[in-house]
Amino acid sequence: MDFDLLATEPPTTTGRTPEEVLHKVFGYESFRPLQGEAVRELVNGGDVLVLMPTGGGKSLCYQVPALVRSGTAVVISPLIALMQDQVSALRELGVNAAFLNSTMDMMEARDTENALLTGELDLLYCAPERLIQPRTRALLQDCRLALFAIDEAHCVSQWGHDFRSDYLELSMLAREFPGVPRIALTATADERTRKEIAERLSLTEAKHFIGGFDRPNIQYRIAPKTSANRQLLDFIKSEHDGDSGIVYCMSRNKVDTVARQLQDKGFTALPYHAGLPAPERARNQERFLREDGVIVVATIAFGMGIDKPDVRFVAHLDLPKSLEAYYQETGRAGRDGKPSTAWMVYGLQDVIKLRQMLEGSQGNEHFKRVERQKLDAMLGLCEVTTCRRKVLLRYFGDHLEEPCGNCDTCLNPPKTWDGTVAVQKALSCVFRTGQRFGVTYLIDVLRGVENERIIRQGHNRVSTFGIGQDLSAAEWKTVFRQLVANGFLRADPEGFGSLQLTESCRPLLRGERKTELRLDPVQTKAAKRSGITRRRPTTENIADPAGWEALRARRKELADQQGVPPYVIFHDATLMEMLERKPQNLDELSTINGVGAAKLDKYGEAFLEVVRCISVR
Repeated sequence: MDFDLLATEPPTTTGRTPEEVLHKVFGYESFRPLQGEAVRELVNGGDVLVLMPTGGGKSLCYQVPALVRSGTAVVISPLIALMQDQVSALRELGVNAAFLNSTMDMMEARDTENALLTGELDLLYCAPERLIQPRTRALLQDCRLALFAIDEAHCVSQWGHDFRSDYLELSMLAREFPGVPRIALTATADERTRKEIAERLSLTEAKHFIGGFDRPNIQYRIAPKTSANRQLLDFIKSEHDGDSGIVYCMSRNKVDTVARQLQDKGFTALPYHAGLPAPERARNQERFLREDGVIVVATIAFGMGIDKPDVRFVAHLDLPKSLEAYYQETGRAGRDGKPSTAWMVYGLQDVIKLRQMLEGSQGNEHFKRVERQKLDAMLGLCEVTTCRRKVLLRYFGDHLEEPCGNCDTCLNPPKTWDGTVAVQKALSCVFRTGQRFGVTYLIDVLRGVENERIIRQGHNRVSTFGIGQDLSAAEWKTVFRQLVANGFLRADPEGFGSLQLTESCRPLLRGERKTELRLDPVQTKAAKRSGITRRRPTTENIADPAGWEALRARRKELADQQGVPPYVIFHDATLMEMLERKPQNLDELSTINGVGAAKLDKYGEAFLEVVRCISVR
């Protein structure tokens, strides 16, 4: 062994400890559960797979090691907006961070590459499609690299809701950079997806750090869809007026319509979908991040990696395709740990549409079988009569001992009724009319509506005509919804909207098993009438509302000067701690969580000035 050569090799670490970096740079006293273990494993050169809920502190798992290990950490991120947001936040902390993406001109990209080659950068963010280019790989071969961080790692899963084909190429990192530790991070992955991530990214030997999936501050609520836009408006008005939120819709047209309707009612609502011009999309996202009380109405193209901590609600006007998608999207609410709401309405047409899309897809039978299982799990969450959170967590392999007490089924337990006879009538009607008609027609037959179409088809003479007059049309709709949701009826895969019997309905049709159905609650306008009370934090809950607003105003002023979202300066939790403890000097301010050395130097006096004014009032 050449001992002289060994002595001249650069050290693996900078000499700083993870705890020192956490405190001095990020302003926190201690790691959260699993954070510290993941950080130390990566600092010591091990590969890591991290699964933590949104808002659980995944970013620190690679940002701290990036500043402890020598060299530049390369972070692979799927969205330009996300990498720009994180780079801005790191620069505010005094960290030398940069990104390489398609928004840069040639000169900007060249300057960033030079900074990388000369070792000036602590972290470099880039998209997977850029990383896998031969030129980028050759560039990285000439650099000292601290680690690779693969964010949103579930994008590698071909069964997932956010699949990105470029992620499949990232296994080359293990071959081409064998001495550089790697960390893959995600908030959404069941056991099958975790295994797929490890295999496709060549991380089968990586140590896994799996945090709980529970987000106890989020209240989960799902209601039958009656008049979706009116229901949404009532929900926002009664519970989240003035709050930031996200509304998800399936189609671009629906996004535009809902955004206009909310605007007409006085809300700051902005559309976001792939059909908008890129500058308008970017402008709407920027307003959402930087302004208070903005609602974004979007397709699922919006939101991955959004770091805005004070999103108080996420609403779905259409049914997501899977629990992974639902969990990922609802997880964008309440990243700051404050009470937030995940609200959704869904109906029979949602179920029919998704079933038709699935059966009509170009995937092979194995793909369709997996997708059916995912949709069935999503529908199971919608129709469950017990704690929703327990069902949601169980899907991801997590376990909740007791009902959560913070979902609609816990707060307002749904009633059930013996639907055995009604189910037999509904299934018989589908059979007697030839399995060629949709739900509206079937309900008319059951209720004995003798209209021209029914007479022309001769269905006023079938044995099921008029046998369902004991239930209203709305009640029959809930019966059919639950039959389709539970797989006893299926939508015509040809897309004509007719309902057809499945093999599993035979015991029900014969009356061989009792069928309990969920009784949909009567729709009321005010949330308080349904037993759900407003839970969001308001200035009424703050001892000194004027002081709180003064701190927020100073933060907004500084954020505008720096051209960053307010939460990049300080999170609400940091401002709240300032208000409660009222530090009088820089030393006292430095003990507030979230106040690192760079921010203390840059903003300390500006906030102390406000705190001192508050103290003497």
